[in-house]
Amino acid sequence: MTGQRVRQIYSGRVVHLALHEIQLPDGSTAIRELIEHAGAAAVVALDEANHVLLVRQFRIGAHQHLYEIPAGILEAGEPPASCASRELQEEIGYFPGRLDALGGFYPTPGYTTEYIHLYLARDLSPAPLQQDHDEFIEVTRIPFGEALAMIERGEIVDSKTIIGLLRVARRLSL
Repeated sequence: MTGQRVRQIYSGRVVHLALHEIQLPDGSTAIRELIEHAGAAAVVALDEANHVLLVRQFRIGAHQHLYEIPAGILEAGEPPASCASRELQEEIGYFPGRLDALGGFYPTPGYTTEYIHLYLARDLSPAPLQQDHDEFIEVTRIPFGEALAMIERGEIVDSKTIIGLLRVARRLSL
């Protein structure tokens, strides 16, 4: 499939929406809606006792409060690891002494360019940064095994959190 024409529909703070006219393998054309996104970094933060620090906040798309790993949008030109460290400080008030890459993923490649870089943060030290003015976050510290059980019970339903926790469980054999 190749792109032929692009028409910008909306340009916002977080996303841009465009209509792409593409040529399909059989030669016909189709319109695809594409949300363009700068990408993000997300972090599984573990303390010395293997408790995971999660944030709980209201998410409009889910119409409910969700448990999530700290995450944020990449600023222009910002390396993903820098974004991960900044978001840890803003959302949970800690700086990682160690930050290990866990790969990444496209949450919904059928209609968005968003790619989320995942990290494991350890050796945490207090170093809070001011939270964004429009974020109201509750920080929770949960034993890692309990966080995995919360996934199984359907209490953690955020994709980046599930993927991040499962990757850490596999990496650390937890």
